Amino acid sequence: MNPIQLFDAESSTFTYILCGPDSREAVIIDPVDHNLERDLAHIERLGLTLAYVLETHAHADHVTSAGKLRELTGAKACVPSGCGIPPAEVQLNDGDVIRFGAGETISVLHTPGHTAGSMSYVWRGNAFTGDTLLIDGCGRTDFQSGSADALYDSVTNKLFTLPEDTRIWPGHDYKGQSVSTIGWEKRHNARLANRTRVEFAEVMAALNLPRPKLIDVAVPANRNLGLSHGA
Repeated sequence: MNPIQLFDAESSTFTYILCGPDSREAVIIDPVDHNLERDLAHIERLGLTLAYVLETHAHADHVTSAGKLRELTGAKACVPSGCGIPPAEVQLNDGDVIRFGAGETISVLHTPGHTAGSMSYVWRGNAFTGDTLLIDGCGRTDFQSGSADALYDSVTNKLFTLPEDTRIWPGHDYKGQSVSTIGWEKRHNARLANRTRVEFAEVMAALNLPRPKLIDVAVPANRNLGLSHGA
């Protein structure tokens, strides 16, 4: 089964819907607030029931629709335990397994670096890497408890140890790309391939990226599953 990949042009965010062949239960990863109706339409069109809403981290560039999806569908919200999102029913830790559908399992990997709590999810030979590992790049490490050192470890010691044919589905893309593999990124990733820890840290320190425009709105909202306080 292939993931259903959906794109938000405003924040260059990918959202994913996962469902197995023998069940109507589905999982959605990193939904975006203003795409709520689109995502619900996909779920309805395919005859699916949403079981879980997964977040890879507390995003700084868009607001999640996790809280609204939970209210409308009865799905449970699953979030990294280190991201400070207390309203979620399920606080995930490294090594946890999410079970849904007819024997479907999602393995939870703690992959800090972009943020201290960032998680990646592995399902049926597919790795959903959030902002930890992008196609030919990686997430920034200069805010939200980010750490180039931690990201280097997350990628080299966890993600790059997955089978080389594991498909990578990133949290964002800015270059018109949609999917890669562990093997390709190990050999070709512009920031990480064949670099030492020191070299990688130097690359990240030299980026000088602008502050995300929505960070002051998005992070507090996402720590409440995208809902305004009191909602």
